[in-house]
Amino acid sequence: MDTAADHARGVDRARPSPLLLVIAYLGFISLGLPDTVAGVAWPAVRATFDLPQSGLGLIGIALGCGYFASSFFGGKLTGWLGIGTLLTISSLLVAAAMFGNALAPVWPAFIFCAVVWGLGSGAIDAGLNTYAASHFSARHLNWLHACYSLGASIGPLLMTAALIAGGSWRIGYAAVGGIVLALTLCFLITRGRWSGGFSGAIGIPTATMGEALRQPLVWLQVAVFFVYTGLEFMVGSWCFTLLTESRGVSAETAGIVASCYYGSIGVGRVVLGGLADRIGVDRLLRGSSAAAVVGTLLFAVSNTSLTGSVAGLVILGLGLAPIFPCLMARTPARLGPAHAAHAVGFQVSAATIGGAALPALAGLLAERINLEVVAQLAVTLAATLWLSHEVLLRWSRATGGAAGL
Repeated sequence: MDTAADHARGVDRARPSPLLLVIAYLGFISLGLPDTVAGVAWPAVRATFDLPQSGLGLIGIALGCGYFASSFFGGKLTGWLGIGTLLTISSLLVAAAMFGNALAPVWPAFIFCAVVWGLGSGAIDAGLNTYAASHFSARHLNWLHACYSLGASIGPLLMTAALIAGGSWRIGYAAVGGIVLALTLCFLITRGRWSGGFSGAIGIPTATMGEALRQPLVWLQVAVFFVYTGLEFMVGSWCFTLLTESRGVSAETAGIVASCYYGSIGVGRVVLGGLADRIGVDRLLRGSSAAAVVGTLLFAVSNTSLTGSVAGLVILGLGLAPIFPCLMARTPARLGPAHAAHAVGFQVSAATIGGAALPALAGLLAERINLEVVAQLAVTLAATLWLSHEVLLRWSRATGGAAGL
């Protein structure tokens, strides 16, 4: 168990408020909703504004820039505003962006709304993770991130229904905006209850951003988040193409296999998250990162075996599942409450960069060499993730921040 280290580092693990816990779950569902509607809406959006296919990439760039900026400064924003106010304003920004997309008369207005969307989502992500890491157990952290996956699954269905029933992508964006606006009201009503902090006054970090950035452990955790998210997104982005164009798998089968990968991450967060507090978060992280190495190795060597490819992806997905939420759960104890709020924001920012940069790197290598290099790169990243976490574990243990080994 990890509670001894948590108490030693001043982390409050009191029983969470049921109301705030429910709102946090709804918040993660709503955080996932907008993230997946753009791809479904894109053909209709492209036709409306008469755009080239490359226009979809501009949405991702605009969203990513906003997301990075607000999450990186999440700790400072939390200190200025408090978590309750930050969540209220940020969710209002996302709702406004969704309604703005629905009403956008020209393409530049649509892109501007994507920046606003990213600013709001990044701050929500950092704010909710900051509060949850301090007040919720590792089990709830895993289940919260599983709720993000649920929201990401509902988003395409919602947009598809809007396109079929209403014949317009604008209705889909407006529907998402309405859902996020309802969440905004929840945050507004409970704004004063999201008080307190890592060191007795939630949302008010006791260290400056510069002081947090001077901590070596902060940078090591940031590196782990960069590698983890890059690995997850890279495999998810390229496994379909690798299977169909390099391993001769049909598109229908490859689609099912890709769904199995994503599904194993969601299932893993629900099942393994329920075991996290029982077996110890650090033990789970060590086993999960090792399983990720096994999964990537099996996927890489199974270039002629569909069964091996599927097994490798499922093992990888299960291994990756609890890593992000469990690392978040351990942040206050490992880094100390004074630096945790800033560190959470840095970690979300690093995850944003890794999720964009490493799939792009895989694409460049695949173009220069072949698609199988993606699987080989996955092995390298998984091994790097495992090694980095082992170093992080020993380093934090030496400074009194790890337990449950």
